[in-house]
Amino acid sequence: MKFQHRLLPVAAALLMAGPTWAAVSADEAAKLKGELTPLGGEKAGNKDGTIPAWTGGYTTPIPGFVNGGKRGDPFAKEKPLYSVTAKNLAEHQDKLTDGLQAMLKKYPDSYRIDVYPTHRTAAAPQWVYDNTFKNATRAKVENYKLSGAYGGIPFPIPKTGEEAMWNHLMRWRPPSWHVNFTGMQVTAAGKQVVTVLGSGDFQMPYYDKNGSLEKFEGDFWTIRLMNMGPPIRAGEGIVGRENIDPDKTQAWVYLAGQRRTRKLPNGCCDTPTPASAGISNFDQTDVFSGRMDRFDWKILGKKEMLIPYNENRQLQRGIKDVLLTHHVNPDDSRFELHRVWVIEATLRAGQRHVQPKRRFYLDEDTWIAVLADHWDAKGQLWQMGFASPIVMPEVPATTSPQNFGFYDLISGAWLMGGMLNDQAEQFKVMPTYPNTTFTAEAMAGEGVR
Repeated sequence: MKFQHRLLPVAAALLMAGPTWAAVSADEAAKLKGELTPLGGEKAGNKDGTIPAWTGGYTTPIPGFVNGGKRGDPFAKEKPLYSVTAKNLAEHQDKLTDGLQAMLKKYPDSYRIDVYPTHRTAAAPQWVYDNTFKNATRAKVENYKLSGAYGGIPFPIPKTGEEAMWNHLMRWRPPSWHVNFTGMQVTAAGKQVVTVLGSGDFQMPYYDKNGSLEKFEGDFWTIRLMNMGPPIRAGEGIVGRENIDPDKTQAWVYLAGQRRTRKLPNGCCDTPTPASAGISNFDQTDVFSGRMDRFDWKILGKKEMLIPYNENRQLQRGIKDVLLTHHVNPDDSRFELHRVWVIEATLRAGQRHVQPKRRFYLDEDTWIAVLADHWDAKGQLWQMGFASPIVMPEVPATTSPQNFGFYDLISGAWLMGGMLNDQAEQFKVMPTYPNTTFTAEAMAGEGVR
């Protein structure tokens, strides 16, 4: 790939076990109140005018929206500027990931990328901006553990690939929410198989507005997910508590057939997650949700690329319309041109993972890992991960609430996890849950069928 390099120095410690990286200086952090957005993106547009300047994000409520209801598309009337297909791939390949290029080549008759005008909708409350500014000069990573960060992006001016990936893990989202969703596996032959009918409660104690760095206990993301189906899995559940110290991350599953709660010995990385019926690994949730210490992380640069963005369009129709035989229906997808951080992960010596080489593409404005390419042990491009960020102006936020998945570029099967489309109640912002909600005992109390 030819990158429009804005390469950042990587300390020699990157090659060693247990590196430490420090925060930036006060002078450098001051850029967050000038040339950079409050979350660390470049405020200016690009030279061609195809990426506009960031002017505060999108905060205008969508007409008719009610919390928990179906969220409309504020850009529904827009038409594509152009489409990328297998026929004109060569004209646009410098702005496409390896995975997107592989999809265009594998399914030349059905897959295309419709490119719409770019809208830099990312926004957050002022208190998140204020905490991000504080984090810039106090956050650090030591022995793959995050410290000194709270209530905002940890490293808005990242110096290493690991710092950038921590930004993805700690990206701004509503602090507490409830969501009902459907997980779908599509076989290589195009058969749709329901993997989960889920009802999930989520919370980010890291973004408790009334909290502080001094009070924060380390669990930054908590989940309680109950399965309502398919019938063979009804009543199952999973509770997870992700910690800034990965050794303190915990997860439990409730097995309805045994009426027992079991603590997972390794709720991480390339362990298959029950939330996908074992099809997807834990660290493929939300494109990446895993430990840092399995890989060496490197910033390859920043690049203008076509990525899924403002995908409210994807929520407007039912699952059967949105999912085609081999991929999401291009009619229901929206791509835009944005600047992304390109982060490469290479398996560390002495570690194991079914995907020894991975490449992630992080949107500069939100830090969402919107796309990912994964290679197998033979060096073959194996899977392409994707997220579908939507604009939620009432929060305000642009984030990926659920819809994410991956394409298996070798077998042709694929997964679309967390689809909200057919749900009467979708993503609902909630008051703060009691901490006891995210315990094995609470899950067991709901899991009996």
